[in-house]
Amino acid sequence: MNIQIAPSILSADFACLGQEARRMELAGADLLHIDVMDGHFVPNITIGAPVVYCLRKVTKLPFDVHLMISEPDRYVDAFVDAGANMVTVHAECPSADKALKQLRHRGVKCALSVKPGTPVDAVYPYLDKLDMVLVMTVEPGFGGQSFMTDMLPKIRTLRQWADQFGLPLDIQVDGGVDVNTAPLAIAAGANILVAGTAVFYSDDPKATIRKLRSGRA
Repeated sequence: MNIQIAPSILSADFACLGQEARRMELAGADLLHIDVMDGHFVPNITIGAPVVYCLRKVTKLPFDVHLMISEPDRYVDAFVDAGANMVTVHAECPSADKALKQLRHRGVKCALSVKPGTPVDAVYPYLDKLDMVLVMTVEPGFGGQSFMTDMLPKIRTLRQWADQFGLPLDIQVDGGVDVNTAPLAIAAGANILVAGTAVFYSDDPKATIRKLRSGRA
């Protein structure tokens, strides 16, 4: 299984996001995970499409945009126009289905995410229409939280479904991923790991990314 690492800019130095994005590219990251929060769906506010547009100019990394917002259908086009390569919306949003249809129409990879309290069954009806499912292993909204091991069964179930139906489904985990928890997520069936503090705060991001990708503690 090809393991990809997506550093989350939520843990970056926001005073120099361009340099931080380039630093992750040089460190060997596969994707740049961009957390978008609206202060309503989650209790925090981060960045919008104009920042993504500016970042697009300084790095070739694919942008993995995670919309933790209440009305994703209103904004997906703006993020696609800004340079997003993949956009994740939340299953808990009433307009998630509409947003996914917009993304498919635009030819951008689309993904659906579930919060810790949401059963993984919520994504089942969409499986054949998704490129990826994101399992939140912390409550969304803030970085630096601890990995919730009780989310591992969700990952296993998703991987079983993907194998059962022959779907080329990526399974991403986000929250508390570090060199100790990455092997757990990979063993359960995840192949894209979002890592924030573990990478951005590392003295050697390249070595940390390599270690995360190895799946060994």
